[in-house]
Amino acid sequence: MFDFQDLFQWDRFITPTIIKTFYWLVIGLIVLFGLSGIFSALAAMAISPFGGFILLLSSIAGIVVGVVFSRIAAEFILIVFRINEHLGAIRDQGQMR
Repeated sequence: MFDFQDLFQWDRFITPTIIKTFYWLVIGLIVLFGLSGIFSALAAMAISPFGGFILLLSSIAGIVVGVVFSRIAAEFILIVFRINEHLGAIRDQGQMR
């Protein structure tokens, strides 16, 4: 994790440590909205079975796609910070010569 002192130092980034928390918050929101869509689809099946079934399938697909894309976005952010760390290591290695 990070300490309070890390907020005032620019040698270490805090985003890689808190991106996991935001990832799980996004997953929770995706699941909540997906469950809301599923329940509304079940209610819509009473009016129109075919329309409710399509809404049910799209809600389930929305959950799956949302989870996959949120993971891709979180990994992209982590990769950018890891590239920055590797470039800093290469820079420091070049200064030693």
